[in-house]
Amino acid sequence: MSAKPPELLTNVVDLLLDAVFMVDVHGKIAFVSAACERILGYSQQELIGRSMLDLVAPEDRARTLEEAGQVMAGLPRIGFENRYVRKDGSHATLMWSARWSEADQMRIGVARDLSEHRQLERRQAATYAISEAAHAAVDLPAMLCDVHHIIARLLPVAGFAAGLLNEADGSLEFPYGCDGGADTPLTQELHAARLCGEAITCGTAMPQVVLAGASDASIIAVPLTSSDRTIGALLIRSHDGCRYGESDCDMLQFVATQVAASIERYRLHARLLMLAQYDELTGLPNRRLLHDRGRHALAVAGQEQRQAAVLYIDLDDFKRINDTLGHDAGDELLRVVGHRLKQCIRIEDTVARLGGDEFMVVLEHIQHADDASRIAAKIRSSVMQVIQLGEHRLSMRPSIGIALYPEHGSGIEQLLRHADQAMYAVKKDKGGAGALQSGVSPGPG
Repeated sequence: MSAKPPELLTNVVDLLLDAVFMVDVHGKIAFVSAACERILGYSQQELIGRSMLDLVAPEDRARTLEEAGQVMAGLPRIGFENRYVRKDGSHATLMWSARWSEADQMRIGVARDLSEHRQLERRQAATYAISEAAHAAVDLPAMLCDVHHIIARLLPVAGFAAGLLNEADGSLEFPYGCDGGADTPLTQELHAARLCGEAITCGTAMPQVVLAGASDASIIAVPLTSSDRTIGALLIRSHDGCRYGESDCDMLQFVATQVAASIERYRLHARLLMLAQYDELTGLPNRRLLHDRGRHALAVAGQEQRQAAVLYIDLDDFKRINDTLGHDAGDELLRVVGHRLKQCIRIEDTVARLGGDEFMVVLEHIQHADDASRIAAKIRSSVMQVIQLGEHRLSMRPSIGIALYPEHGSGIEQLLRHADQAMYAVKKDKGGAGALQSGVSPGPG
């Protein structure tokens, strides 16, 4: 005996890969096909009688209500997309075709699950966006801020933090964190910091952990792994009422891999830039960066009709330090001198190491020529203070040449040459290197 037509129709509908819904005029679910359980995780019995809108992601409810109104007004709709909350708390992206049955007073809709397809699209978009953010960012916190906004377009995020391992001592630092106005920032929560540390140690995602004190929120921590090492972790906190699922963990782990690679590229670029523009021994700008800053300072001085100055500094008899105490002691002395020079100038001025025991200072603007002489005297006094290196007390004296802009030249190269010549004239007037009591004493006494 054949099945009755309604039963046959139901059996056919239950074979469809797409889900079929019938919703009454009050928005209550009257019928769902078997595919709904595969897509949303709820059985047919669990859904019958529930409000359809309760299943919609909170962010999509307003436009879903508007779309339902269009359907009930008699306008067939095809291709509308919104997100539904699965039974496990994760989101499913559905595309609908729907119409209103006046005779049955029902909205009849067919929903196709686009979650996997949209997931792939979002991954591709995230990869491109993170790469763009890495290229455009002025510093690491700015890049991580962009990453926060990129992830917020992929997942429901109420709080975000990035923890990075300090390359020097391995301690966990948080260069960026934002928690959407929460009383306790995510980076200060002991539980979240511990979870971050566990993700780094284990090298795997730590999913869906309910935070103490939060009414109904969860957190995911995933490691930032680049090549064969872990450099930190990303953490996201959900909105209240939202739970992260396995697909959310997978998405965040994918993003974290892209972010880790971008951070490594950023750090490599920063190191290369440092080597190209800064002296490795003292950390001061090198000759190349000095020229760039000098040209900028002179351009500003020319526009504002101000004076500027260049000081050329050489340490008298420095070679004897290297010959008697060794190059390690000489290197330490140069680091101390470089630090003292930085303390003698203003923040807008530049001190650079040209090489050996030669340093240069660019004073961006001065009121009078005597200002340069006063700063030179300050430098001389600072450098001449005793330097204790182990058992040895060193007393160095500098020779300083001064060049004034625009009196001695209009370009940085001209001023450098003039200051160099002035420095050697000072050294010659002293009667030769060593005449100004550059000395080494054998002990602390």
